[in-house]
Order: sequence, then structure tokens, then C-alpha cells
Amino acid sequence: MDSIRTQAYAKLLENGIQAIEEVNRLLGSGYTRDDLYVISHNEDREGRIADAADTNEVGLHEEGLFGAIANMFRSRGDALRNKITSLGFSAAEAAYYEKELDSGKVLVIAKKNLH
Repeated sequence: MDSIRTQAYAKLLENGIQAIEEVNRLLGSGYTRDDLYVISHNEDREGRIADAADTNEVGLHEEGLFGAIANMFRSRGDALRNKITSLGFSAAEAAYYEKELDSGKVLVIAKKNLH
């Protein structure tokens, strides 16, 4: 399930290599590194992929202060769903993506940051 919108796009990938390839494809289509996010159920893996792809992890800027603080007390699944909704996806979409992340997939999200 890929979501293509005027402002946000998401794609599930099987592994980190595919995620990096997707990031490179998105960069070639006009997105900047600041527009791209990598999400994985495993925080260490997420960090390694984001570093290798030179992209963002969802953080304070996207979630806001209260969301970021609340995530420290949430389960990883709840925190992931919050991160995904903070990038403009519905609760149902976030639940779907989080379930796929449970099975080891990686989510790449492209969202134009409007300043």
C-alpha cells in the first residue's frame, strides 16, 4: 500500500538496502533530504538506515514537544503510530504501517516541508 498525496508519500520496503534505493529515487524526483524520513520498528536499525541514507528520523520538529515527550512513555508501537500521524497520515494508515513494521519492513516517507 503506497500513499501518494499532494504533500506526503509513503512506501514500505523489505530491508534497509531497498529503503536507501527508495530515498535515492525520491531525491532524483525533486525531494530534498530534509523531506525524507525513515521509520523502522527497531530504533537502532532505524538510526543506521537514516544515517546511511542521510535522511531524517521523526523527531521534535515533526511531533512537537508534547508528542516527543509522550513518546518516551509510550510503547514502541504507539510511538511509531504517533510519528506516522505527525507526518500527515490518518490513524488507520498509521496502524497499517505500524503492523507492517512489526514484520521487519522499513517505511520511507517523503513529505514536503512547507516553511
